[in-house]
Amino acid sequence: MPAHAFTNPPIQVAQGIEYMCGGAAKGEAEFMEMVAPRWAATIEMGVSDGKGAQLAGFPAKASVQIRQKYTGQTVMDVQTQSPYMLARLDPGAYDVNVTLGGLTLTQSLIVIAGSPARASFLWPSNFDMASVTPPMPQALAQTSVAR
Repeated sequence: MPAHAFTNPPIQVAQGIEYMCGGAAKGEAEFMEMVAPRWAATIEMGVSDGKGAQLAGFPAKASVQIRQKYTGQTVMDVQTQSPYMLARLDPGAYDVNVTLGGLTLTQSLIVIAGSPARASFLWPSNFDMASVTPPMPQALAQTSVAR
């Protein structure tokens, strides 16, 4: 039996929800894709190379916040530096906000029991990864929840 070149990423828990982050290395990315169907939600993150493809790995720490779509209640708030995050979310409708260097991208995610959901976030190639800009003013941020 050949030895794996990597160890499976650890399953972590945030706000009572199990999740796993990984995929920076090729073998680990293949593993994350293989097990993703067994998880309720897959969040994929990357940076475009400007030619329609995605740069390898994920270069910086991103903040992932998952909120219930209709109540606005935060169910998960974690940091990751991986291109994949798998989470065991309960069935429901969610808004997923991923913030990288002050730029927040938002997508809806509908989790249905027995049917894995996926949201992909791709930052533009001209996004300055080195910048550490302050977060956008709330008025400019994309929100779908009335306060």
